Order: sequence, then C-alpha cells, then structure tokens
Amino acid sequence: MGFSKGIVKYRIQILIFTLILLIPSVIGIASTRVNYDMLTYLPEDIETVKGQDALKEDFNKGAFTFLVFEGMTDKEVADCKEKVEGIEHVDTVLWYDSVADLSMPKEMLPDSVLQEFNTDHSTMMAVFFDTGTSDDETMDAVKEIRKVCGKDCFVSGMTALVVDLKDLCEKEEPVYVGMAVLLATAVMLLLLDSWLIPFVFLASIGAMILINLGTNVFMGEISYITKALSAVLQLAVTMDYSIFLWHSYNEQMEKGLEKKEAMAVAIHSTFTSVIGSSVTTIAGFISLCFMAFTLGRDLGIVMAKGVFLGVIGSVTVLPALILLLDKPLQKTRHRSLIPDMKKLAAGIIKVFPVFLVVFLLLIPPALYGYHEANGEVYYDMGECLPDDMNYVISNSKLKEDFNIASTHMVLVDSGLSSKTVDSMIDEMEDVDGIKYVLGLESVLGSRVPEEILPESIKEIVESDRYKLLLINSEYKVASDEVNDQIDQLNTILKRYDDRGMLIGEAPCMKDMILTTDHDFKVVNAISIVAIFLIILFVEKSATLPLILIAVIELGIFINLGIPHYMGQSMSFITPICISTIQLGATVDYAILMTTRYKAERIKGNDKRTSVRTALYTSIPSIIVSGMGLFAATFGVGVYSDIEIISSMCMMMARGAVISMLLVIFVLPQMFMLFDGAICRTSMGMRNINRKQKDVEGLSYETME
Repeated sequence: MGFSKGIVKYRIQILIFTLILLIPSVIGIASTRVNYDMLTYLPEDIETVKGQDALKEDFNKGAFTFLVFEGMTDKEVADCKEKVEGIEHVDTVLWYDSVADLSMPKEMLPDSVLQEFNTDHSTMMAVFFDTGTSDDETMDAVKEIRKVCGKDCFVSGMTALVVDLKDLCEKEEPVYVGMAVLLATAVMLLLLDSWLIPFVFLASIGAMILINLGTNVFMGEISYITKALSAVLQLAVTMDYSIFLWHSYNEQMEKGLEKKEAMAVAIHSTFTSVIGSSVTTIAGFISLCFMAFTLGRDLGIVMAKGVFLGVIGSVTVLPALILLLDKPLQKTRHRSLIPDMKKLAAGIIKVFPVFLVVFLLLIPPALYGYHEANGEVYYDMGECLPDDMNYVISNSKLKEDFNIASTHMVLVDSGLSSKTVDSMIDEMEDVDGIKYVLGLESVLGSRVPEEILPESIKEIVESDRYKLLLINSEYKVASDEVNDQIDQLNTILKRYDDRGMLIGEAPCMKDMILTTDHDFKVVNAISIVAIFLIILFVEKSATLPLILIAVIELGIFINLGIPHYMGQSMSFITPICISTIQLGATVDYAILMTTRYKAERIKGNDKRTSVRTALYTSIPSIIVSGMGLFAATFGVGVYSDIEIISSMCMMMARGAVISMLLVIFVLPQMFMLFDGAICRTSMGMRNINRKQKDVEGLSYETME
C-alpha cells in the first residue's frame, strides 16, 4: 500500500512529470525511421542476403529497377536516360545504347537483345542505384526519376513499391488513430457508467502511447506495420486496465471511504489484478521476438513495451487524473447500459450440453479452414497495394509489354572463362519461364571480342571477384512457378560455381517463405507454452490452462479459417501475428471468469451456482473488453487501402468478438463438464467435492 499512497500523495507531480516526458517522446517519434522493406528483416546469414551485400561491395550496386517508356522516340528516351544518370545515387543506367554508343553499329548486337528491350510502342532500360532498396536516398532518387521522366515513364522494382507504400501509410495513419479513438470512445460511452471517464482514459492511454512510440528511437527504426498497428493495439489492449481502476475506485467510494483512501486501495487492487492480465498479453507479444524473420521482434518489442507502459499508466497517470477531475466525473455518472446478466447466465447454464455440442461441431470446419488458409497466404508485398498505385501499374506494364514478372541476378566467379559462362547461360535460358540471361557474353555474342571493350563498360558487370548476370523471368515473385525456377537455376549455378549466388527479389521472397513457415510453428509453440505456464502459475491448476487455451485456440482457428471459406488470401505475416495477439489479448477474458469460478467453488458453492455466478459477474467486463478491442481495430480494417493492415485489423476485430462469444457461451460449459477434474487438479480445491458431500450428508442426518 506504500506505493499506492505515494501515487495519491504525489499525483500533481506525476502529471507534471508525464507532461515533461511527452516533449522528448514527440521528438523521439519524429526521429524514429520507419522501414517499409520487408526483405530487410531476413536473417543476415542466408545466401541471398550475403549476395546483396556482395553486390553492394563489389559493384557498388544496391537497389535495381526497370524503367518502361511508352510512346517515346529513341532520342526522347536517350534524353531521359541522360537525366536519370545525373540523379544522385543512380550508379548505372543500362540501355542498348550503352554498348552501341561505342562507335559500334547496333547491328553487331544480338537481335534478341534489341527485341527484348524494345516493342513497337515501348522501350525498357535497367537502372542500378548505389544505395539499398529502402534507403531514403534511393526513395528520393525514384521520386526524382518519376518527376524528370514524366507520366510516360513507369518505374518498377522494390524501391518503387516502398515509395508508394510509404506515401499511402503516411496519408492513412492519422486517420487510423482517429478512427480507433472515435470508435473506442463510442463503445466506452455506451458501456461505461460515466460520460466523462472515456476521455480521461484516452488522455492517460494517449500519453503512454506517445511515450511508447517515442522510446522506439532507441531501436533505430521500426517497420511500417509496427507503426500502423502499435498505437491502435496499445489503445485496445490496455483499455481494460483503466476500466479495472475506475470500477475498483467507485466500489471503494461506495463503501464510504474518502476519495484519496479509496484511490489508494483501488491502485493496490488494480495493480494486483492487471499483473496477471498483462503478463499473458506481454508473453504473446514477446513470443514474436523468437522469429528468425526479425519483423516479429520489431513488433513484439514495441507492443510488449506498450502493454507494460499501459499498466504503469493505469496505476499512476490515470489515478492522478481521476482525483484531479473527481467532481465532474461523479456528476457525469450514469447507469450502465449493460443489463443485469443473471437471467442470461442461468439460461446458458441450463442448456449447457447444447453449447458443448456446438463446440465439438465447430472443431472440424475450423481446423480444416485454418489449415487450408495457411496454405493460401501471399508473400508478394505488391498485392497489399491498391490497383491504381504507380508501382502496380508499372509492374503491369512490364509484364504486358515485355512479359517480365521478376528479375534475378547471378554473381559468379570472375575467374570462369567466357566459354564456361556462355555454356551456363545457355542452360539457364532453357529453364521454363526464363526470358533471357544478360551478361557480357550474351550481350556481345560471338561477333564482338571482349578485349576491345573499355574498362568503364566491363566494370558495370565484372569485378575482381564476380561477374554479374541479369536474368528476366516470366514468373511472378513468390509464385510456386518462380520458386521451382529458382531451385533449377541454383542447381545449374552450383554445378558451374559452388560459391556462386542467385539473388534478387524472388530468391529473397523464397527464403522468406521458408523462414516464416518455420517461424509460425516456433512462435505458436512458444506463445502457447508461455501462456500455459502463466495460467498454471496464476490459477495453480493442471487442467485449467488446458481448458482455457483450448477455448481460445478454437477461436483462433475459426478466425484464421474464415478467409478460406470466403475465398480471401492473407499476407504471410497475418497468421503469425493474429494467433499470438488473439491468444495473448483475449485469454484474459477466460482468466477473469476462471478466477471468479474458482473463488466461488472454494467458498463452498456447488458447481452450477459457482459457474452461474462467475458467468453473470464476468459478462459485463468481457463485453467491454471485447468490444473495446473490436472498436479500436474494426474502423482501421474497413478504412485502410493497404491490404495487409486492413486484413490484420479486421481479423483482430473479428477475433475479439469470436473469443468473447466462446468465453461467454462455451467456457462455462467446460467448467460444468470438467468440474471434478478441475477440483482434483487445482490447488485449494482438491477437497471441495468431498466436503460438500459431508455437508449434504450431515444435512440429511439432521433432517432425519
């Protein structure tokens, strides 16, 4: 209680300190870089990442893109090329005049090269940058290319994707937060007992959100997914802690305690309650940190930090605000719109076998949908953008005009002879879906001796260690066809040079598929085991963790299985995040009811009375929590044009409702069915049934 009394005593100082903290927090938010490139989160020890590093080190080439020019003359295109070459951080621009300008007739170039770079109405050139795909300098360069080349120039490549994604995110993010606040406020106004308290909650939670986002500066950068979701999720998940304090404070006031004393007791009570609740949520987020694909660590750290700060805010900043605004808060109290739940609880318990049958019937379709949906995820980040974005249009042009859907690069030992490289190129061009392979050997053909080329041209595709080959493919990034193609190309490459490397967007995506598929299993297992152990410790029972996790996991299977039945695909990161967030955030509903059920049984009530009491006393809190998470995420899901953000928020909203319904309608039936096993395997409950039999026997003898 010393801590609680200290909070009450120094409430004004706490508010002043919080306001002061907001200043560096805002500066920290502005200083935290946002990363929009998913491929940068791949493990550093895989070959594709090492290959990208070697490309940068040996050739000074980082990002790569194709430019498609439509309806322009060769002279106009040549003028654009000259402008592009003058843009800062553009390292190399390759067009067929890169070789033809060397006093060499164009007829000496292979016909295939001229044809592949030109159609009857468009031409294509390749651009290399000396900075990485998602570097700010590269993004600025792409914007400048679009500006100087005009609307008839279409810029493809990962950097163009990153630029468009960043622009869309920055436009949408203020609306995300606004919608989450608006809908969460509406839910609190409807379901709480004061017209003013929702705004006090928002002030307290908002301060903690700003501090959380500000402290991200120590991480250097965060992903755009983390930035888009963290504020919304922190609001939704930590709202419960504020509600706990408010209810506890009013209970103490109704007992006749003076407001400062009532708040001290409420702080102590709330801190004890939210520790158990927050630990499961934090465990869910921390499990994301075990992903080899480090986007999980990024989101996990930020959200675990946010939940921790939410707990701190609920027992420091919020009590100080409530005491400061106590008079207007009490004057604006009203009767809660949630009706008495005794009749509903009695009805649910009365027909309990029906809900058990429903539970069993839901399992097969939920598991089937869940399994199928996990096989239908997409990895191509271009699919998360609207069809009218510049990047999507440019990629479509590249596919329509030149039948190029992806580009790979090969780094092969510079010591290999031209004849050997020529032979390897021939084999690679025979692989299904390969348009052509470009290198010095293929561009020059047999008619031009390599020795006559100046060093400035050779340096573009040859270093002391490697020769660089460019491979264009008809197959789309992250498709089964391109992944099979990559396997075949790697087989050929390793036969000629076992240290050679195949790199590019598609090979990186293939590695990402393998990495995240393993991550999904690891994160799922860790989150389940961690939350099992937490519930085991909190409830001191061997069976209750199994029951609670089974109920919430069914909710996760239903939620993640629905996209299969609706014919929708999910981003690869969605199942990983949703499974851990839904488990960590909504298992609290089940713990709340379980704790009350145990308390009623330990007091000596029979199982039916205990379950009914636990149900009707828990339903209001569960509804407020579930609807709070729903409201904070649903609006973002409906509004966002970024599919990955939209689908994740929609699934979090849906998951909150599914878990809420399962806890209310199914969990009580599990208590009824397994009451005997629960009593035998839970500390403090082992002799309950025997004592009740003794009491019933004594009562019978007394009657006799």
